[in-house]
Amino acid sequence: MVEYIGIEGIQRIVGRIGPAAFIEGLAAEIETDYRRWSEFDKSARHAIHSPGGVIELMPTSDGQMYSFKYVNGHPKNTAKGLLTVTAFGVLADVETGYPLLLSELTVTTALRTAAMSALAARWLARPDSRVMALIGNGAQSEFQAIAFAHMLGIRAFRLYDVDGQAMKKLARNLQGLGRHDLQVTLHCSAAEAVEGADIVTTVTADKRNATILTPGMIAPGMHLNAVGGDCPGKTELHADILRRPDARVFVEYEPQSRVEGEIQQMPADFAVTEFAQLLSGAAPGRASPAEVTIFDSVGFALEDYSALRYLYKLQRQQGQPHKIDLIPHLENPKNLFGLLAAGNPSAAITKAAARLAKSRTAELTAP
Repeated sequence: MVEYIGIEGIQRIVGRIGPAAFIEGLAAEIETDYRRWSEFDKSARHAIHSPGGVIELMPTSDGQMYSFKYVNGHPKNTAKGLLTVTAFGVLADVETGYPLLLSELTVTTALRTAAMSALAARWLARPDSRVMALIGNGAQSEFQAIAFAHMLGIRAFRLYDVDGQAMKKLARNLQGLGRHDLQVTLHCSAAEAVEGADIVTTVTADKRNATILTPGMIAPGMHLNAVGGDCPGKTELHADILRRPDARVFVEYEPQSRVEGEIQQMPADFAVTEFAQLLSGAAPGRASPAEVTIFDSVGFALEDYSALRYLYKLQRQQGQPHKIDLIPHLENPKNLFGLLAAGNPSAAITKAAARLAKSRTAELTAP
């Protein structure tokens, strides 16, 4: 039997501890895994592009567990009443190859993206940052706001979206959090929203080389959290922002970011720093209060691995995980056809198979 987390499951898991605490806990898991960067098998995601969007697979393994995420990105879906991004994922035991967990990752991807954004900003933004501009107020925006308010102490959010209804939706949802210490203002342009901000997050959905931020909008000391540009031909920052002499660019996994991130606009020898180098001390973080730091975030498979492992742990801690019969367990593993043979009572789990599954789960979840 394989553990399963669907939409009701993620609502239950996150509901018990709250979105902010979930994001902070997930950020800690992501940081722990980035600190053992060398243990992971790493590769850029496999993407199949179409005129309307992209479907991707994102795999990784640390030799003990393997994970992958299936994720799509279809910006025009909202016109059909559909989500722009949907996802699911699998966590598996490397020794046996058996899946341990099948989980929704649509909601979880939004949570992990916000966790990664806030984690990077903890290391790169000025510690006194309190004002954030949030450009792009769609499905990811609330998660970003919650993460930055909770983990970095952001108290003022300056919102802008080309869709005025999206701005109003985000403002309502932030006000609905009951946080009376948060100031939320709506603005008529990205330039107006960015003015006076310490941190700027861009999380737009349009699949094109857009210019959401231009060089004149960027003030010394800003931290830019560029989230929306995450596939070939999709960017948000003017290339001259990356070229600023006072700017430094940080990425998750350089080979993938060269193809998908803001730095796809730059020559192959353009200098960037991987986030894992920052955590290990191999590369410095912010050099001065006036430096402009840029987190060119495209999302990397390690973060989904962390999310799946975190969900697996939380579901077991909360008790009675839901299971599905995705994989057959046989009295004779060489007799797969016996499942379909006439008179076979069922694909019952034998005591030996149950003991094996229990033993491997205990090994993989041990502290």
